[in-house]
Amino acid sequence: MASFKNDELQAVRFRLRIWLALGVVLIALGLIAARMYVLQVQRHETLFMQAERNRTAVLPISPPRGRILDRHGVVLADNEPTFTLEITPARAARLADTIESIGQLIELSDRDVRRFQRLVAESRRFDSLPLRNRLSAEEMSIIAAQLYRLPGVEIRARNLRHYPLGEVASHIVGHVGRINQRDQEMMADWPESRRANYRGTDHIGKLGVEQSYEEHLHGTTGFERVETSATGRVVRVLETIPPTPGDSIRLTIDARLQHLIEKLYGDRRGALVAIDPRNGEILAFVSMPTFNPNLFVDGIDQESWRALNESIDRPLLNRALRGTYPPGSTYKPFMALAGLELGLRQPETAMRDPGYWMFGGRRFRNAGERDLGMVDMRRSIVVSSNVYYYALAHEMGIDAMHDFMRPLGFGQRTGIDLIGEARGILPNPAWKRDAFGRPDQQRWFPGDTISVGIGQGYNNFTILQLASAMATLAHEGVQHTPHLGQRAYPVAQAQGQNLYRADGTRLPLNRAHVQAVLSAMEGVTTEGTAMHVFAQAGYRSGGKTGTAQAVAIGQSERYDAARLEEHQRSHSLYLAFAPLEAPSVALAVIVENAGFGSVAAAPIARRVFDYLLLGLYPSEEDILATQQGASSAPIGPQRPAHQVPWPGQP
Repeated sequence: MASFKNDELQAVRFRLRIWLALGVVLIALGLIAARMYVLQVQRHETLFMQAERNRTAVLPISPPRGRILDRHGVVLADNEPTFTLEITPARAARLADTIESIGQLIELSDRDVRRFQRLVAESRRFDSLPLRNRLSAEEMSIIAAQLYRLPGVEIRARNLRHYPLGEVASHIVGHVGRINQRDQEMMADWPESRRANYRGTDHIGKLGVEQSYEEHLHGTTGFERVETSATGRVVRVLETIPPTPGDSIRLTIDARLQHLIEKLYGDRRGALVAIDPRNGEILAFVSMPTFNPNLFVDGIDQESWRALNESIDRPLLNRALRGTYPPGSTYKPFMALAGLELGLRQPETAMRDPGYWMFGGRRFRNAGERDLGMVDMRRSIVVSSNVYYYALAHEMGIDAMHDFMRPLGFGQRTGIDLIGEARGILPNPAWKRDAFGRPDQQRWFPGDTISVGIGQGYNNFTILQLASAMATLAHEGVQHTPHLGQRAYPVAQAQGQNLYRADGTRLPLNRAHVQAVLSAMEGVTTEGTAMHVFAQAGYRSGGKTGTAQAVAIGQSERYDAARLEEHQRSHSLYLAFAPLEAPSVALAVIVENAGFGSVAAAPIARRVFDYLLLGLYPSEEDILATQQGASSAPIGPQRPAHQVPWPGQP
C-alpha cells in the first residue's frame, strides 16, 4: 500500500515537472517569437539599413579642380594625374620605422621627409598624408608588393595641382594647399551643404585667384557606394555618382605681357598694374619678386619656406595688392584737377618757382632746389614743380584735399576680386587722431598738409589704387571696378558666364578740367621728365614721373642716394595712359629704391605700351638694359609680339 502511494506521488511530481518544463519552454518560445516580431516587423527598416551600412560604404570622390587661363587661353593652373605614396599616421605601427622601411624600398629625399613631418604636425592623425609624389611604375610595383607589412601605407591616384608657368603671375594665380586646422575653423561657418561638398577634398585655395574663386574652381563632390568584406576591403562597386569638375576661370591678364614685365624688372623689387579704363579689366598685375606656387601644393618644406619667408626682398608679399607707398609726384595731376574743380586755380594761373617755398620759417624744396621760373598748371606737371603744389595744398587745406581724393579711390579698397587688398592711407586730422597715441602726435600741423600736397608725408597708397585712379582720369571720370576674372566656363559649355558687368560710375568732373590735366600729362612725354623715354613712340600718351622717399629726409637735408643703404633709397614711380585720343590702357608702376621715375619706372611703362598698342616686343639687349636701369627709349630691333613664344615654350 505504501509502495503504491509512493508511486502515485512520484507520478504527480513527474507530471508537475513536465508542465513546468512545458511552461518554461512555452514562455521561452513566446519571448523568442515576440523578439522576432520586434526585430522582423517593428525594427525591420532600421536594422536593414544598419546591416547595409555594415556591408556597404559610401566613398566621396573629390572633383577635378577647374583650370585657370589667361585672356588668350594660356594655362596658368591645371591638374596633373599622378600616383602618390601616402601614410595615415593613426594606422601606422611606428611612423619613424615605417618611413625608414619605405626608404629602403624607394628613394626618399630629405625634402620629402621634412615636408611630411611638417604635414604631420599641422594635420590630424587620421588624415592620409603624402610622403612621395609622382611615383614611377617601378616604384609602385615595389611598394605594392610590400604593402602587407606596411600598415597605414597606400598608393593613391590623385590629380595634383600644377602651375606650368612656375613663377609667372604667381601673385595673381596664387596656390592651393592642404586643408589645415585654420581652414577647418573657417569652414565651420559655412552652410552644411557647402561643407558636405568638401568631404573627400584635401586641398583648398590659399591665395590669389585660387582662393578668391574657390567656389567656382572646386566643383561638386561625387561618391561611390561599395560593398565591403569583413576586413573592410572593397568587393564591388554598387553605385557611382561622378563628381562635377570645377569651372575653368579665364582671366583678363595677358600671360606673355605679364612675363615680359617680370623680365624687365630683373632682380629689382616693385609692382605694376595695367588696366583697361573702358571696362576695368586688368591686363597685367605684377609684383616682384615672385615665387614658385608649385612648392606649396602638398606642403612646402622647411628649407624653402625659410628662404621665402625670411628673404629681405619679401617675395611672398603681393606688392600690387598689399604694398603701400607714398605716390610722390604722381599725385600732382590729381592735385591739379582738385585745384581746377574747387576753383582755386585756372589752367593759365601762374606763379614764380625759385626752387623753394618758405612757410613758417622752413624751406620746402624742389628736387635739387631747381629754379623753374614761372609755372602755370601745365608747366607745373611737365617740369614737376613742388613749389606750385606746396602753395596749392596750403590754400586748399587738408579736409578739402581729403574729400576730393576719396571718390577717386585713394585710401579706399577698389573692390578687386582678390582677397586681402590693403586700404592704404588717405590722411586727414581725424585719421591722425586715431592713428597715434600721444596728444602731441595726434595734432595736425600745416606742414603735414604741405607734404601731403606733393604726394609725400602720410600719404600711402597701393599701386592698384594709383592705377585705378589713373584709369578713372583717363576715362574722363568714369570709374570701373578693377577685376581679374573675365569668364567662368563650366564643363561642356563653350560660352561660359561673365564674372563682371562693366557698368561704370561717372564722377561729377568738369570735362574741360580733365582734358587740361591729360594734356599736361602728354607734355611730360613730349617736353618733360619722360620725353627721352617716349622719343619716337608710335602713339601719343600721357604720364607723370614720381620719386617717393622710402625714409624720411628732413627739410634742411639734401637727398643723397650714395649715402643711403639700398633699401633706404627713394622709389621710382610712373603713372601713365595711352593712346591720348582714346585711352585703352592706364597703368601705375613702381621700382623700389631705384631713384627717379624717369630712370627706372618710365622705361618699363614705355615697353608695356609698345607691346599693347603696337604689338612690339623688346630686344634681349633692351630687356637687359632695362633690368639694369640703363635704358630710355627702346634699343635694338623690336620683334612682333606674336612671334615671341609663350612663357614656358622654347
